[in-house]
Amino acid sequence: MTNNTLPPELLRVVDANLNRLKEGIRVIEDIARYVHNDKERSTSLKNLRHLCRIEPIEALLASRDSVNDVLRPTMQSEMNRTDLLSIIIANYKRAQESSRVLEELYKIVEPALSEQFKTIRYELYTLEKKNVLELSNEHH
Repeated sequence: MTNNTLPPELLRVVDANLNRLKEGIRVIEDIARYVHNDKERSTSLKNLRHLCRIEPIEALLASRDSVNDVLRPTMQSEMNRTDLLSIIIANYKRAQESSRVLEELYKIVEPALSEQFKTIRYELYTLEKKNVLELSNEHH
């Protein structure tokens, strides 16, 4: 998928949300893989993460300005994690929100890419439900 039809001022938004989407999925994936030894879930998450691509990456990198990000300092709410389940939930939400931003932005310039991010978001909803309910049942 390409990003060359999106206005340059929106590429920074795309870059931040694409990174956030992949990072959120990766956190959940690594917990599924290394903590729960769940091959099926970690593979599903890995495959989903690999769908989170926008080419060419150079335009996104050129738009990146993480040094001057006005919300770069850690927010207190980001520190509220009590256990692995709270980390998993927070990262599902992070990934879902980011995929929604990407879905919305690409509606105006590249509907096929918008649909891809919508598909990713709905797959995350499905994985979240199964994952969180299974882990909640294990703790009760």
